[in-house]
Amino acid sequence: MSKKPNKTSRRPAPKAAKVPAKKAAAKRPRPMAAPKLEERIALALEAIAANMAAAAPKASNADSLASADAFIWHPDGRLAPVPKVSRVELDLLQGINQQVDTLIENTRRFATGLPANNALLWGARGMGKSSLVKAAHARINASKSVNGRLKLVEIHREDIESLPLLMAQIRASDFYFIVFCDDLSFDGNDASYKSLKAVLEGGIEGRPENVILYATSNRRHLLARDMIENERSTSINPGEAVEEKVSLSDRFGLWLGFHKCSQDEYLAMVRGYCSHFKVKIDDDQLQREALEWSTTRGSRSGRVAWQFVQELAGRLGVKLATK
Repeated sequence: MSKKPNKTSRRPAPKAAKVPAKKAAAKRPRPMAAPKLEERIALALEAIAANMAAAAPKASNADSLASADAFIWHPDGRLAPVPKVSRVELDLLQGINQQVDTLIENTRRFATGLPANNALLWGARGMGKSSLVKAAHARINASKSVNGRLKLVEIHREDIESLPLLMAQIRASDFYFIVFCDDLSFDGNDASYKSLKAVLEGGIEGRPENVILYATSNRRHLLARDMIENERSTSINPGEAVEEKVSLSDRFGLWLGFHKCSQDEYLAMVRGYCSHFKVKIDDDQLQREALEWSTTRGSRSGRVAWQFVQELAGRLGVKLATK
């Protein structure tokens, strides 16, 4: 009998296909390069700074406002405290007695919760407009009835459009605020005055009860004369065009005019500064030099008087120490 083929016999296994060495090497992942030492240090420092910022206690708005009497507003939402305000004492402001009394009374009423008006101080340059605002704030804030609850916040002319943001930030505060803009004026096609109009009067929210606005300007209507004349000559309805821009100054309830001082008032300012800072000099010589100084400057004002006293004190070796 013929033998059957053995079923358990195995066929030879097929040979594995050879992979080219170059392709196999290409499939291997390249090892990641270790970060440089400088990069590791930078990453570690960033992580430390982030942890410290998260762990640091954040000062409340009330605490930050209580840290100083005056602040400078930044349009990104910051109120930067001013450690020492550059100011002239109220008693040294000569020749503007009526303006001093009026603004002091208006500020006192506001800081004690009584009705008060926004104030526009306009007129001749160097006659103490901004000095009066800062001096009035210091005088009222130091009174027993106010006891430091009155804050002075300066906003720069170019940041007027951010005024609504400032109002929203301080509206709920327990402090009172004088928002102060020095040398406020508008030129050309500048439309930022509309933000100021809405805050002064006319907006839905209106001016917060704990905020008052004081502004200084060399212009009574905050606009250059040529702007007003241009609006009058080029508009279809000249009266309405001028009224739109002039109405801004009308929203300041209190107008205080500052005019050029006389020779006697100028000399009184000089003598007042010399007496206060104990600058000793013969009165005839003082008068002669002060008048000569004003002649070279071409004007007489409180600023010119102060500049002369600085020159005189420096020459005599006297320090002008202020509080």
